Amino acid sequence: MGSSTLAGHGAEAPVRRQSSNPALTLSRVALAAVAVFFLLLGGLGVRLSLSTQAWIYLFGMVALNLPHGGYEHFSNLRRRDLDFRWRYLALYVGMVAAFVGLFFLAPVAGLALAISVAVAKGGLGGVSVLDATTGTDHLRTRPQRLLAAAVRGGAVMAVPIFAWPGVFQTFSHYMVGIFEEGALMAVAPYFDVTRWLIGGAWALAAVVHVGLGYVRGGGRGWLFDAGETALLGAYFYLVPVVVAVGLYFPLWYSTRQVGRSMAIDAERGTGGPDLLDFDRPEHVTLAAGGLLLAGAILTFLIAGVLFRVAPHPLGGAPTVIGAVAFWSVFVSIIALPHVVVGSLFDRDQGIWFVP
Repeated sequence: MGSSTLAGHGAEAPVRRQSSNPALTLSRVALAAVAVFFLLLGGLGVRLSLSTQAWIYLFGMVALNLPHGGYEHFSNLRRRDLDFRWRYLALYVGMVAAFVGLFFLAPVAGLALAISVAVAKGGLGGVSVLDATTGTDHLRTRPQRLLAAAVRGGAVMAVPIFAWPGVFQTFSHYMVGIFEEGALMAVAPYFDVTRWLIGGAWALAAVVHVGLGYVRGGGRGWLFDAGETALLGAYFYLVPVVVAVGLYFPLWYSTRQVGRSMAIDAERGTGGPDLLDFDRPEHVTLAAGGLLLAGAILTFLIAGVLFRVAPHPLGGAPTVIGAVAFWSVFVSIIALPHVVVGSLFDRDQGIWFVP
């Protein structure tokens, strides 16, 4: 095993300086544009209905973002030994089954883990992008890198919990209601208190993260990091949570992972057998298409089985809103092994690999 996502970089890591990265620029412009759009809508007194927000979420998470998740695994595994691929797949499926079991046995705990998964994915993946592009010379220690990941990923959940408590609580009820109706009622009275605690903790962590980065180096990498931290906070504060989460992953997370890949393509080794090692280019195209199709079929097969076995697959909500609740649960179930198996287990060359 090599170094982990957080442990393998820091002050001693190679710092890359890029004059431009189109994917990163696109992510910043896209998120800022959405935030400004909803700021203007709010100023005009316009509010999108919950069903309209749900359709935007489904478009962003299913149509735009799901293919990228499959591509991350495909890109990672195409040049790995066959034994590794089978272990990878077995661990992935096993973790999916375990997470489904947790939702059935303790749906509130499952919801807490689902929130944690979103934070980890946004945070750990986000730090890897900084490593590969603008640099992380201002992140000097492992705890500081963990703090950076917590702040970047925490914006995805902590800020909406504070800014949009009613909608967040409503969808939390629907999500746990898929497995046990009313299961969240026992903790619902504490939402008003936890909202302020979580929001305040994120704000304090963000200030410490930005301030400590300045003290320990500042520079160009810190400037980008600080600006993007502020952008993430503003985005999740201004944009309704259903829309914000639905567009964050395709417009920010996936787009920036493309930018990371662009930055490291020239440095990454190609060792190991290639799944696409064919003599004729058309065979490469057919093989790549077939593998991605197989991944899509497996993904929707898992979704179909979950929908079938869940006691209340829509959580008691109207159809399109219930679809958001169901997809949020499902995508968190497949995202847990995405983070754990795709990165923490695969420390040599995982989905967020940076040489």
